[in-house]
Amino acid sequence: MGIFKRAAERPAAVSTQIRSVSQHPFGILDSYVPLGGGDIRLYRTIREAIPVLDAAVMKIIRLTGGFSVCCEDKKTESELNEFLRKVNAGRSQRGINAFLDNYLDSLITCGRAVGEIVTDGNREIAAVLCGNVCDVQVKEGLSPLDFVICGRSDSGLFEPLPYQNLILFTPFNPEADSPYGVSIFRSMPFLAEILLKIYNSVGINWERAGNIRYAVVYKPQGDIIDKAYAKERSEQIAKEWSAAMQSGKSGSVRDFVAVGNVDIKVIGADSQIMDSEVPVRQILEQLISRTGIPPFMLGLSWSSTERMSAQQADLMTSELTAVRRTLTPVIEQICDLWLRMHGRYCGFEVCWEPINLQDAVEEARAALFEAQARIMSESDN
Repeated sequence: MGIFKRAAERPAAVSTQIRSVSQHPFGILDSYVPLGGGDIRLYRTIREAIPVLDAAVMKIIRLTGGFSVCCEDKKTESELNEFLRKVNAGRSQRGINAFLDNYLDSLITCGRAVGEIVTDGNREIAAVLCGNVCDVQVKEGLSPLDFVICGRSDSGLFEPLPYQNLILFTPFNPEADSPYGVSIFRSMPFLAEILLKIYNSVGINWERAGNIRYAVVYKPQGDIIDKAYAKERSEQIAKEWSAAMQSGKSGSVRDFVAVGNVDIKVIGADSQIMDSEVPVRQILEQLISRTGIPPFMLGLSWSSTERMSAQQADLMTSELTAVRRTLTPVIEQICDLWLRMHGRYCGFEVCWEPINLQDAVEEARAALFEAQARIMSESDN
């Protein structure tokens, strides 16, 4: 019948057990698994370990400056600015500036920032709070315009937050294939590790310089008796030398007397300590250039001339303007919600304070030259 006929065995696929696999030299990247905030902990560690980078971030936050909101209706403008000045920012802080400082700190360090608008149910905004970027994730749809902010639920899974219009989310310089931004510390871990190794080595060398070690060498003479008692004399010399060193710790002075050929040297005295100024400066130049802060603003004098400093100040102004453009949509979202909750439909504009990094004396001199040129031009006419 063929029902119980044994099926023909298929030949097994042939494969070799020993074979070479061609990979790129950075194979560790293939096994990398995102840790859900591991990179953020790394960036915060870099900022904590290198004070000049922490100072650079704080400089950016302070130099961003304040703002005011200009409305078509002056009464609405006054009420809106009063709200921005007194709004609760959490942790005993008040004012939109306190919120923006924390928000910008997270934006620069983590590459993204998240916040929340808290309402009290009486057509009022009770608070504007910053959140931890590790507590939220972005869920994308079929297009870049279709995305929602997800938070961790009671089950531990990330689910879309119920009120998306109350969530503030800003990526810092986002890439085309990722909804998350890029931290300014992303390109720093390699150089930061080298810098910390140099500083650690310098600390170890100075610790050894303050707590020196001695090499006491006893050389027996050519006679038979000296060679026969070499071990006993070495132990006695070691005992007396140790006692002399211990008495020095207590503040007393004790001499060391030995008979025979005894050589005493400081261990490592002949070794030369490497000059760390050049490599440290080269690494710091790379790190600080990523922040966009001129070195002279961080207390570093690297042969920066006056003209060169003025050019750096102009570049810094453009950097701060870019940061303001990133924060403006967040401010507009808060103000727009406040206006709609109060039934106001007037237009408004975020007006930032002017950035002034130039020398006041040079500005006054330039204004004087301009006025003199204008007077001379009028007199010629």
